[in-house]
Amino acid sequence: MEPQHLPPIAGREKTIHTLRLNPPAPSILPGHTSLEGLQAAFACALHMHQPTVPAGIDGALISHLQYMVERPGEGDNHNAEPFAQCYRRMADLIPELIREGCKPRIMLDYSGNLLWGVMQMGRDDITEALRYLACDDQMQRHVEWLGTFWSHAVAPSTPIPDLALQISAWQHQFADLFGDEALQRVQGFSLPEMHLPNHPDTLFALVKALKEAGYRWMLVQEHSVEQFNGTPLEHAQRYLPNQLVARNSSGEEISMTVLIKTQGSDTKLVGQMQPCYEAMGLASQHLNGKDVPSLVSQIADGENGGVMMNEFPEAFRQANRRIRDGEGNIAALNGSEYLAHLDAIGVETKHFPRIQPVLQHRLWREVGEATHPDAVSTAIETLTSRGDGFSMQGASWTNNLSWVEGYSNVLEPMQSLSAQFHQRFDAAVATDPSVTATPAYQQALLHVLLLETSCFRYWGQGLWTEFAQEINRRGQSALATEP
Repeated sequence: MEPQHLPPIAGREKTIHTLRLNPPAPSILPGHTSLEGLQAAFACALHMHQPTVPAGIDGALISHLQYMVERPGEGDNHNAEPFAQCYRRMADLIPELIREGCKPRIMLDYSGNLLWGVMQMGRDDITEALRYLACDDQMQRHVEWLGTFWSHAVAPSTPIPDLALQISAWQHQFADLFGDEALQRVQGFSLPEMHLPNHPDTLFALVKALKEAGYRWMLVQEHSVEQFNGTPLEHAQRYLPNQLVARNSSGEEISMTVLIKTQGSDTKLVGQMQPCYEAMGLASQHLNGKDVPSLVSQIADGENGGVMMNEFPEAFRQANRRIRDGEGNIAALNGSEYLAHLDAIGVETKHFPRIQPVLQHRLWREVGEATHPDAVSTAIETLTSRGDGFSMQGASWTNNLSWVEGYSNVLEPMQSLSAQFHQRFDAAVATDPSVTATPAYQQALLHVLLLETSCFRYWGQGLWTEFAQEINRRGQSALATEP
Protein backbone atom coordinates (compact mmCIF):
# COMPACT_ATOMS: atom_id res chain seq x y z
CA MET A 1 0.00 0.00 0.00
CA GLU A 2 1.31 3.45 -0.89
CA PRO A 3 1.98 5.74 2.12
CA GLN A 4 -0.81 8.27 2.65
CA HIS A 5 -0.44 11.98 3.12
CA LEU A 6 -0.59 12.53 6.88
CA PRO A 7 -2.95 15.04 8.48
CA PRO A 8 -1.37 18.01 10.30
CA ILE A 9 -1.66 16.62 13.86
CA ALA A 10 1.79 17.27 15.39
CA GLY A 11 5.08 19.07 14.95
CA ARG A 12 4.20 22.63 16.05
CA GLU A 13 3.65 22.01 19.76
CA LYS A 14 5.88 24.82 21.03
CA THR A 15 4.46 27.40 18.60
CA ILE A 16 0.87 26.46 19.34
CA HIS A 17 1.49 26.43 23.09
CA THR A 18 2.89 29.96 22.86
CA LEU A 19 -0.12 31.09 20.81
CA ARG A 20 -2.54 29.61 23.28
CA LEU A 21 -0.81 31.24 26.25
CA ASN A 22 -1.36 34.64 24.62
CA PRO A 23 -5.00 34.64 23.47
CA PRO A 24 -6.90 37.83 22.72
CA ALA A 25 -8.72 39.23 25.73
CA PRO A 26 -12.34 38.06 26.03
CA SER A 27 -14.35 40.59 24.09
CA ILE A 28 -17.88 41.92 24.12
CA LEU A 29 -18.91 41.81 20.52
CA PRO A 30 -20.85 44.56 18.75
CA GLY A 31 -24.60 44.13 18.91
CA HIS A 32 -25.13 43.73 22.65
CA THR A 33 -23.11 46.29 24.56
CA SER A 34 -24.78 45.56 27.89
CA LEU A 35 -26.64 42.77 29.65
CA GLU A 36 -28.64 45.34 31.58
CA GLY A 37 -32.33 44.53 31.48
CA LEU A 38 -31.89 41.34 29.48
CA GLN A 39 -33.90 38.51 31.05
CA ALA A 40 -32.24 35.59 29.30
CA ALA A 41 -30.13 34.42 26.39
CA PHE A 42 -29.49 31.19 24.54
CA ALA A 43 -26.33 29.61 23.13
CA CYS A 44 -26.64 26.87 20.51
CA ALA A 45 -23.82 24.69 19.21
CA LEU A 46 -23.69 22.33 16.24
CA HIS A 47 -21.50 19.26 16.50
CA MET A 48 -20.14 17.77 13.26
CA HIS A 49 -18.21 14.52 12.88
CA GLN A 50 -17.35 11.80 10.42
CA PRO A 51 -14.88 9.08 11.44
CA THR A 52 -11.89 7.94 9.41
CA VAL A 53 -12.14 4.34 8.18
CA PRO A 54 -9.68 2.02 6.37
CA ALA A 55 -12.04 1.48 3.43
CA GLY A 56 -10.68 3.40 0.46
CA ILE A 57 -8.83 2.05 -2.57
CA ASP A 58 -6.40 -0.63 -1.38
CA GLY A 59 -7.65 -0.02 2.16
CA ALA A 60 -6.64 3.64 2.26
CA LEU A 61 -7.80 5.73 5.21
CA ILE A 62 -10.77 7.82 4.05
CA SER A 63 -13.55 9.84 5.61
CA HIS A 64 -16.74 7.95 6.33
CA LEU A 65 -18.40 10.70 4.30
CA GLN A 66 -16.45 9.47 1.27
CA TYR A 67 -17.40 5.90 2.19
CA MET A 68 -21.06 6.99 2.09
CA VAL A 69 -20.61 8.66 -1.29
CA GLU A 70 -19.02 5.53 -2.77
CA ARG A 71 -21.68 3.14 -1.37
CA PRO A 72 -25.01 4.97 -1.80
CA GLY A 73 -27.04 1.79 -1.56
CA GLU A 74 -25.99 0.93 2.02
CA GLY A 75 -28.16 2.05 4.93
CA ASP A 76 -28.73 5.80 4.85
CA ASN A 77 -25.63 6.51 2.76
CA HIS A 78 -27.87 8.29 0.28
CA ASN A 79 -27.69 11.18 2.73
CA ALA A 80 -24.02 11.79 1.99
CA GLU A 81 -24.58 14.96 -0.01
CA PRO A 82 -27.25 16.37 2.36
CA PHE A 83 -24.73 15.79 5.18
CA ALA A 84 -22.03 17.57 3.16
CA GLN A 85 -24.31 20.55 2.67
CA CYS A 86 -25.01 20.65 6.41
CA TYR A 87 -21.27 21.04 7.01
CA ARG A 88 -21.14 24.26 4.96
CA ARG A 89 -24.60 25.84 5.16
CA MET A 90 -24.01 28.17 8.14
CA ALA A 91 -21.84 30.20 5.74
CA ASP A 92 -25.10 30.96 3.89
CA LEU A 93 -27.53 31.19 6.81
CA ILE A 94 -25.58 33.61 9.00
CA PRO A 95 -24.98 36.30 6.29
CA GLU A 96 -28.58 35.96 5.11
CA LEU A 97 -29.90 36.75 8.58
CA ILE A 98 -27.45 39.63 9.07
CA ARG A 99 -28.74 41.20 5.86
CA GLU A 100 -32.25 40.95 7.31
CA GLY A 101 -31.22 42.91 10.39
CA CYS A 102 -30.87 39.92 12.73
CA LYS A 103 -28.03 39.23 15.17
CA PRO A 104 -27.59 35.46 14.84
CA ARG A 105 -25.12 33.46 16.90
CA ILE A 106 -23.89 29.89 16.53
CA MET A 107 -21.10 27.79 18.04
CA LEU A 108 -19.41 25.16 15.86
CA ASP A 109 -17.70 21.93 16.97
CA TYR A 110 -16.03 19.99 14.12
CA SER A 111 -13.94 16.90 14.82
CA GLY A 112 -10.40 16.91 13.46
CA ASN A 113 -10.91 13.89 11.29
CA LEU A 114 -13.97 15.47 9.68
CA LEU A 115 -11.87 18.52 8.79
CA TRP A 116 -9.16 16.21 7.43
CA GLY A 117 -11.73 14.11 5.59
CA VAL A 118 -13.31 16.95 3.61
CA MET A 119 -9.81 18.04 2.59
CA GLN A 120 -9.01 14.49 1.47
CA MET A 121 -12.18 14.54 -0.63
CA GLY A 122 -11.23 17.82 -2.28
CA ARG A 123 -14.46 19.42 -1.05
CA ASP A 124 -13.21 22.99 -1.40
CA ASP A 125 -16.79 24.23 -1.18
CA ILE A 126 -16.90 22.99 2.42
CA THR A 127 -13.42 24.08 3.49
CA GLU A 128 -13.84 27.55 1.97
CA ALA A 129 -17.21 27.99 3.68
CA LEU A 130 -15.67 26.99 7.02
CA ARG A 131 -12.68 29.27 6.44
CA TYR A 132 -15.10 32.15 5.90
CA LEU A 133 -16.86 31.32 9.17
CA ALA A 134 -13.57 31.05 11.04
CA CYS A 135 -11.64 33.98 9.58
CA ASP A 136 -13.95 36.68 8.23
CA ASP A 137 -14.03 39.77 10.46
CA GLN A 138 -17.80 40.04 10.40
CA MET A 139 -18.34 36.33 11.03
CA GLN A 140 -16.19 36.50 14.17
CA ARG A 141 -18.96 38.56 15.75
CA HIS A 142 -21.51 35.81 15.12
CA VAL A 143 -19.69 32.46 15.00
CA GLU A 144 -17.67 30.86 17.78
CA TRP A 145 -15.57 27.76 17.19
CA LEU A 146 -15.21 25.20 19.98
CA GLY A 147 -12.24 22.92 20.41
CA THR A 148 -12.66 19.17 20.78
CA PHE A 149 -10.68 15.92 20.54
CA TRP A 150 -9.19 15.30 17.11
CA SER A 151 -10.74 11.87 16.51
CA HIS A 152 -13.94 12.10 18.60
CA ALA A 153 -12.57 9.98 21.44
CA VAL A 154 -14.70 9.52 24.57
CA ALA A 155 -12.68 10.94 27.44
CA PRO A 156 -13.41 8.49 30.31
CA SER A 157 -12.02 5.46 28.45
CA THR A 158 -9.23 7.25 26.57
CA PRO A 159 -5.74 6.48 27.98
CA ILE A 160 -4.87 9.44 30.22
CA PRO A 161 -1.61 10.33 28.38
CA ASP A 162 -3.58 10.62 25.12
CA LEU A 163 -6.03 13.27 26.33
CA ALA A 164 -3.44 16.00 25.74
CA LEU A 165 -2.50 14.44 22.38
CA GLN A 166 -6.11 14.51 21.19
CA ILE A 167 -6.43 18.16 22.25
CA SER A 168 -3.15 19.15 20.59
CA ALA A 169 -3.86 17.26 17.36
CA TRP A 170 -7.14 19.16 16.91
CA GLN A 171 -5.39 22.47 17.48
CA HIS A 172 -2.78 21.56 14.85
CA GLN A 173 -5.51 20.61 12.36
CA PHE A 174 -7.55 23.77 13.00
CA ALA A 175 -4.54 26.10 12.72
CA ASP A 176 -3.42 24.40 9.51
CA LEU A 177 -6.81 25.02 7.91
CA PHE A 178 -7.73 28.42 9.30
CA GLY A 179 -4.53 30.01 10.60
CA ASP A 180 -2.96 30.77 13.96
CA GLU A 181 -5.11 33.83 14.67
CA ALA A 182 -8.28 31.77 14.30
CA LEU A 183 -6.88 29.20 16.74
CA GLN A 184 -6.07 31.92 19.25
CA ARG A 185 -9.75 32.84 19.36
CA VAL A 186 -10.94 29.34 20.36
CA GLN A 187 -11.82 29.56 24.05
CA GLY A 188 -14.47 26.89 24.69
CA PHE A 189 -14.24 23.10 24.54
CA SER A 190 -16.84 20.50 23.55
CA LEU A 191 -16.45 16.91 24.78
CA PRO A 192 -17.34 14.19 22.25
CA GLU A 193 -20.62 12.54 23.23
CA MET A 194 -20.70 15.06 26.11
CA HIS A 195 -18.89 12.28 27.99
CA LEU A 196 -17.42 13.78 31.15
CA PRO A 197 -15.00 11.59 33.18
CA ASN A 198 -15.93 11.12 36.83
CA HIS A 199 -12.86 9.09 37.80
CA PRO A 200 -10.81 11.59 39.83
CA ASP A 201 -7.51 11.06 38.02
CA THR A 202 -8.96 11.08 34.49
CA LEU A 203 -10.97 14.22 35.16
CA PHE A 204 -8.01 15.99 36.77
CA ALA A 205 -5.79 15.11 33.79
CA LEU A 206 -8.46 16.32 31.36
CA VAL A 207 -9.00 19.68 33.04
CA LYS A 208 -5.26 20.18 33.48
CA ALA A 209 -4.64 19.41 29.79
CA LEU A 210 -7.44 21.76 28.71
CA LYS A 211 -6.16 24.64 30.79
CA GLU A 212 -2.58 24.08 29.61
CA ALA A 213 -3.92 24.12 26.04
CA GLY A 214 -5.45 27.57 26.62
CA TYR A 215 -9.14 26.69 27.04
CA ARG A 216 -11.22 28.84 29.37
CA TRP A 217 -14.48 26.93 29.58
CA MET A 218 -16.18 23.67 28.69
CA LEU A 219 -19.71 22.56 27.86
CA VAL A 220 -21.05 19.76 30.11
CA GLN A 221 -24.29 17.79 30.29
CA GLU A 222 -26.42 18.60 33.35
CA HIS A 223 -26.82 14.97 34.45
CA SER A 224 -23.05 14.39 34.34
CA VAL A 225 -22.47 16.75 37.27
CA GLU A 226 -23.74 17.21 40.82
CA GLN A 227 -23.53 19.62 43.73
CA PHE A 228 -20.99 18.94 46.45
CA ASN A 229 -23.65 17.30 48.62
CA GLY A 230 -24.40 14.80 45.85
CA THR A 231 -27.73 16.29 44.78
CA PRO A 232 -28.57 17.32 41.20
CA LEU A 233 -28.08 20.91 40.13
CA GLU A 234 -30.83 23.26 41.22
CA HIS A 235 -33.15 24.28 38.40
CA ALA A 236 -31.94 27.87 38.16
CA GLN A 237 -28.31 26.79 38.50
CA ARG A 238 -28.49 25.05 35.12
CA TYR A 239 -28.80 28.46 33.48
CA LEU A 240 -25.68 29.97 35.04
CA PRO A 241 -21.97 29.29 34.58
CA ASN A 242 -20.61 26.86 37.15
CA GLN A 243 -17.12 26.05 38.36
CA LEU A 244 -16.27 22.37 37.84
CA VAL A 245 -13.83 21.17 40.50
CA ALA A 246 -11.54 18.22 39.71
CA ARG A 247 -9.78 16.56 42.65
CA ASN A 248 -7.38 13.71 41.93
CA SER A 249 -6.56 10.69 44.07
CA SER A 250 -3.60 12.52 45.62
CA GLY A 251 -5.82 15.36 46.83
CA GLU A 252 -4.74 17.97 44.25
CA GLU A 253 -7.49 20.25 42.92
CA ILE A 254 -7.99 22.14 39.69
CA SER A 255 -11.12 23.79 38.33
CA MET A 256 -12.66 25.09 35.13
CA THR A 257 -15.68 27.18 34.17
CA VAL A 258 -18.47 25.16 32.57
CA LEU A 259 -21.73 25.98 30.84
CA ILE A 260 -24.54 23.49 31.39
CA LYS A 261 -26.17 21.73 28.47
CA THR A 262 -29.69 20.88 29.61
CA GLN A 263 -31.08 17.36 29.29
CA GLY A 264 -33.25 16.38 26.37
CA SER A 265 -33.44 15.05 22.84
CA ASP A 266 -30.48 16.99 21.48
CA THR A 267 -31.30 17.01 17.79
CA LYS A 268 -34.90 18.06 18.22
CA LEU A 269 -34.08 20.73 20.80
CA VAL A 270 -31.64 22.58 18.56
CA GLY A 271 -33.30 21.53 15.31
CA GLN A 272 -36.49 23.29 16.37
CA MET A 273 -34.66 26.06 18.28
CA GLN A 274 -36.23 25.12 21.60
CA PRO A 275 -33.46 26.91 23.56
CA CYS A 276 -34.66 30.23 22.13
CA TYR A 277 -38.22 29.64 23.27
CA GLU A 278 -37.15 28.26 26.65
CA ALA A 279 -35.15 31.45 27.21
CA MET A 280 -38.33 33.49 26.65
CA GLY A 281 -39.79 31.92 29.78
CA LEU A 282 -36.81 32.54 32.07
CA ALA A 283 -35.96 35.45 34.33
CA SER A 284 -32.62 37.04 35.09
CA GLN A 285 -30.67 35.86 38.15
CA HIS A 286 -28.30 37.34 40.70
CA LEU A 287 -24.55 36.72 40.86
CA ASN A 288 -22.25 38.82 43.03
CA GLY A 289 -25.06 41.30 43.53
CA LYS A 290 -25.55 41.81 39.81
CA ASP A 291 -28.53 40.97 37.60
CA VAL A 292 -27.38 38.57 34.88
CA PRO A 293 -29.48 36.92 32.18
CA SER A 294 -30.11 33.20 32.46
CA LEU A 295 -28.42 31.27 29.65
CA VAL A 296 -29.92 28.23 27.93
CA SER A 297 -27.04 26.20 26.47
CA GLN A 298 -27.62 23.38 24.01
CA ILE A 299 -25.68 21.31 21.45
CA ALA A 300 -26.80 18.86 18.78
CA ASP A 301 -25.41 16.89 15.89
CA GLY A 302 -25.53 19.32 13.01
CA GLU A 303 -26.41 16.80 10.32
CA ASN A 304 -27.92 13.60 11.72
CA GLY A 305 -31.65 13.03 11.41
CA GLY A 306 -34.40 14.58 9.34
CA VAL A 307 -34.90 17.42 11.81
CA MET A 308 -31.36 18.75 11.42
CA MET A 309 -31.17 18.09 7.68
CA ASN A 310 -34.56 19.56 6.86
CA GLU A 311 -36.16 21.57 9.67
CA PHE A 312 -33.26 23.37 11.36
CA PRO A 313 -32.51 26.06 8.73
CA GLU A 314 -36.04 27.46 8.71
CA ALA A 315 -36.35 27.12 12.50
CA PHE A 316 -33.07 29.02 12.90
CA ARG A 317 -34.31 31.77 10.59
CA GLN A 318 -37.66 32.03 12.34
CA ALA A 319 -36.16 32.23 15.85
CA ASN A 320 -33.73 34.98 14.89
CA ARG A 321 -36.44 36.96 13.10
CA ARG A 322 -38.72 36.78 16.13
CA ILE A 323 -35.97 38.17 18.35
CA ARG A 324 -35.27 40.91 15.81
CA ASP A 325 -38.95 41.84 15.87
CA GLY A 326 -38.91 42.24 19.64
CA GLU A 327 -40.49 39.02 20.86
CA GLY A 328 -39.14 38.25 24.32
CA ASN A 329 -36.51 40.21 26.17
CA ILE A 330 -33.78 37.78 25.10
CA ALA A 331 -30.75 37.55 22.85
CA ALA A 332 -28.64 34.96 21.10
CA LEU A 333 -25.16 34.91 22.65
CA ASN A 334 -22.22 32.58 22.15
CA GLY A 335 -20.60 31.06 25.23
CA SER A 336 -17.42 33.14 25.37
CA GLU A 337 -19.39 36.29 24.58
CA TYR A 338 -21.72 35.64 27.53
CA LEU A 339 -18.81 35.01 29.90
CA ALA A 340 -17.09 38.19 28.68
CA HIS A 341 -20.23 40.16 29.49
CA LEU A 342 -20.25 38.76 33.03
CA ASP A 343 -16.58 39.56 33.49
CA ALA A 344 -17.18 43.13 32.33
CA ILE A 345 -19.78 43.75 35.04
CA GLY A 346 -17.65 42.24 37.81
CA VAL A 347 -19.01 38.69 37.90
CA GLU A 348 -15.90 36.52 38.00
CA THR A 349 -15.13 32.82 38.07
CA LYS A 350 -14.99 32.82 41.87
CA HIS A 351 -18.64 33.86 41.97
CA PHE A 352 -19.88 30.80 40.04
CA PRO A 353 -21.43 27.85 41.94
CA ARG A 354 -18.96 24.98 42.54
CA ILE A 355 -19.89 21.55 41.23
CA GLN A 356 -18.26 18.17 40.60
CA PRO A 357 -18.89 15.11 38.37
CA VAL A 358 -21.69 12.73 39.34
CA LEU A 359 -21.03 10.13 42.07
CA GLN A 360 -17.97 11.88 43.42
CA HIS A 361 -19.84 12.79 46.61
CA ARG A 362 -20.32 9.08 47.28
CA LEU A 363 -16.70 8.39 46.40
CA TRP A 364 -15.16 11.04 48.66
CA ARG A 365 -17.50 10.11 51.51
CA GLU A 366 -16.24 6.52 51.22
CA VAL A 367 -12.61 7.65 51.00
CA GLY A 368 -12.91 9.80 54.13
CA GLU A 369 -9.86 11.74 55.23
CA ALA A 370 -7.36 9.72 53.19
CA THR A 371 -5.64 11.50 50.29
CA HIS A 372 -3.65 8.87 48.47
CA PRO A 373 -4.34 6.75 45.35
CA ASP A 374 -4.67 3.40 47.15
CA ALA A 375 -7.50 4.72 49.31
CA VAL A 376 -9.36 5.98 46.25
CA SER A 377 -8.87 2.68 44.37
CA THR A 378 -10.15 0.73 47.37
CA ALA A 379 -13.17 3.00 47.72
CA ILE A 380 -14.02 2.61 44.03
CA GLU A 381 -13.82 -1.19 44.28
CA THR A 382 -15.98 -1.21 47.40
CA LEU A 383 -18.68 1.04 45.95
CA THR A 384 -18.73 -0.74 42.57
CA SER A 385 -19.10 -4.16 44.24
CA ARG A 386 -22.38 -3.11 45.86
CA GLY A 387 -24.15 -3.27 42.49
CA ASP A 388 -26.31 -0.21 43.07
CA GLY A 389 -25.33 1.78 40.00
CA PHE A 390 -22.02 3.25 41.14
CA SER A 391 -19.63 3.58 38.20
CA MET A 392 -16.48 5.49 37.32
CA GLN A 393 -17.07 5.09 33.55
CA GLY A 394 -18.14 8.72 33.22
CA ALA A 395 -21.51 10.19 32.28
CA SER A 396 -23.01 11.62 29.10
CA TRP A 397 -26.25 12.04 27.19
CA THR A 398 -25.86 8.38 26.13
CA ASN A 399 -26.04 6.85 29.61
CA ASN A 400 -28.15 4.02 28.20
CA LEU A 401 -25.04 2.91 26.28
CA SER A 402 -21.66 1.73 27.54
CA TRP A 403 -18.44 2.60 25.78
CA VAL A 404 -16.67 -0.20 27.65
CA GLU A 405 -18.87 -3.27 28.14
CA GLY A 406 -18.56 -5.80 25.32
CA TYR A 407 -15.72 -3.97 23.57
CA SER A 408 -12.62 -5.70 24.93
CA ASN A 409 -11.61 -6.47 21.32
CA VAL A 410 -11.25 -2.71 20.77
CA LEU A 411 -10.30 -1.45 24.23
CA GLU A 412 -7.45 -3.87 24.89
CA PRO A 413 -5.71 -3.12 21.55
CA MET A 414 -6.35 0.58 22.16
CA GLN A 415 -4.66 0.51 25.55
CA SER A 416 -1.79 -1.60 24.25
CA LEU A 417 -1.12 0.56 21.19
CA SER A 418 -1.14 3.69 23.33
CA ALA A 419 1.28 2.19 25.86
CA GLN A 420 3.66 1.08 23.10
CA PHE A 421 3.51 4.52 21.49
CA HIS A 422 4.47 6.29 24.71
CA GLN A 423 7.16 3.74 25.50
CA ARG A 424 8.78 4.37 22.15
CA PHE A 425 8.42 8.13 21.84
CA ASP A 426 8.01 9.91 25.19
CA ALA A 427 11.66 9.90 26.22
CA ALA A 428 12.77 10.82 22.71
CA VAL A 429 10.35 13.77 22.56
CA ALA A 430 11.45 14.97 26.00
CA THR A 431 15.05 15.00 24.77
CA ASP A 432 14.31 16.41 21.31
CA PRO A 433 10.85 17.97 20.74
CA SER A 434 11.44 18.02 16.98
CA VAL A 435 10.74 14.27 16.98
CA THR A 436 7.01 15.14 16.80
CA ALA A 437 7.58 16.50 13.29
CA THR A 438 8.95 13.21 11.95
CA PRO A 439 6.84 10.94 9.73
CA ALA A 440 7.52 7.98 12.05
CA TYR A 441 6.04 9.80 15.05
CA GLN A 442 3.09 11.21 13.13
CA GLN A 443 2.24 7.92 11.43
CA ALA A 444 2.15 6.13 14.78
CA LEU A 445 0.25 8.97 16.47
CA LEU A 446 -2.38 8.98 13.72
CA HIS A 447 -3.26 5.35 14.38
CA VAL A 448 -3.28 5.80 18.16
CA LEU A 449 -5.77 8.67 17.80
CA LEU A 450 -7.91 6.90 15.19
CA LEU A 451 -8.25 3.75 17.27
CA GLU A 452 -9.75 5.86 20.07
CA THR A 453 -12.63 7.10 17.84
CA SER A 454 -15.96 6.54 19.60
CA CYS A 455 -17.67 5.19 16.47
CA PHE A 456 -15.78 1.90 16.75
CA ARG A 457 -17.60 1.35 20.07
CA TYR A 458 -21.01 2.76 19.15
CA TRP A 459 -22.31 0.62 16.32
CA GLY A 460 -21.76 -2.79 17.92
CA GLN A 461 -19.67 -5.73 16.84
CA GLY A 462 -19.07 -6.31 13.14
CA LEU A 463 -17.84 -3.95 10.45
CA TRP A 464 -16.92 -1.15 12.86
CA THR A 465 -14.92 -3.30 15.25
CA GLU A 466 -13.20 -4.82 12.21
CA PHE A 467 -12.22 -1.30 11.12
CA ALA A 468 -10.73 -0.79 14.60
CA GLN A 469 -8.76 -4.01 14.43
CA GLU A 470 -7.31 -3.05 11.05
CA ILE A 471 -6.29 0.37 12.36
CA ASN A 472 -4.62 -1.34 15.30
CA ARG A 473 -2.75 -3.70 12.97
CA ARG A 474 -1.42 -0.75 10.98
CA GLY A 475 -0.53 1.11 14.16
CA GLN A 476 1.46 -1.87 15.40
CA SER A 477 3.25 -1.98 12.04
CA ALA A 478 4.03 1.75 12.22
CA LEU A 479 5.54 1.35 15.69
CA ALA A 480 7.63 -1.59 14.52
CA THR A 481 9.10 0.43 11.66
CA GLU A 482 12.50 1.93 12.30
CA PRO A 483 12.67 5.72 11.88
